[in-house]
Amino acid sequence: MRSQALRADLLMLLTAMIWGSSFVAQRLGMDSIGPFLYSGLRFSLAALVLLPLLPLLERRITAVAMPALNRHLLLGGGLMGLALALGINLQQVGLLFTSVTNSGFITGLYVIIVPLLGLFIGQKTGLGIWLGASLAVIGMFLLSVGEGFQVASGDWLQLAGAVVWGIHVLMVGIFARRHDPLRLAVVQFVTCAVISLILALLFEEIQLGAIVAAGPAILYGGLFGVAVGFTLQVVAQKHAIASHAAIILSLEAVFAAIAGAWLLGESLETRGYVGCALMFSGMLLAQLWPKKLP
Repeated sequence: MRSQALRADLLMLLTAMIWGSSFVAQRLGMDSIGPFLYSGLRFSLAALVLLPLLPLLERRITAVAMPALNRHLLLGGGLMGLALALGINLQQVGLLFTSVTNSGFITGLYVIIVPLLGLFIGQKTGLGIWLGASLAVIGMFLLSVGEGFQVASGDWLQLAGAVVWGIHVLMVGIFARRHDPLRLAVVQFVTCAVISLILALLFEEIQLGAIVAAGPAILYGGLFGVAVGFTLQVVAQKHAIASHAAIILSLEAVFAAIAGAWLLGESLETRGYVGCALMFSGMLLAQLWPKKLP
């Protein structure tokens, strides 16, 4: 049991590293194509790569043949994919109007949102959650609010996306315990890809040359950010509590900031660094504050 928990923690830490670096690919991909097309293509690529590998991966992980797809698995994966499509496209569009660093840290607020959403399903919230939420809100203010108390539109989109990511983490925690995580991953990838491509057809111009130019970003975002990252998330959360998973996965914010500075030359003013520190402290406080004994 303890070894399963450690394995899940390590997988989620690896996921956070991959997601953080993927913010750079997400930003660079939109130099050539629109946000919906980028999302649609990278999730389509992930599904196409994972689908033929599914039988081999299932045998290695479970050592037994898995049952055929059923409507409960399809429903769970479809709902996860719907949340994923909404969250990823809010994040993707938001990246047009804010930095990778801001995006990573504001997205990481789902570590607060996950336990707060738990209130609606009967989970109690302790003092640490409220203190952590307060620190995170102050930190987001310092990070995102500029001169004249103006907030970048991209930051608002990222905040809306953080709420959706919180819902997605809860959904993954629920469905991954009931169904084969690999099949759930494929179903959610296909759902997200279809929704994103429909949005691209409706709202964006699609040109083959532009897709080719965005090829490296699509390959990295699809193969690593989605096929590896989101699959590891679903597999790991089979053996992890949602609020515990959120604190580890939220470390993507730190890796996004490192990747943004290293690869894109992004930098923050002093208040921005203070804001990041407060947000991260709030994330940690919400999870590490001593819990009352029942």
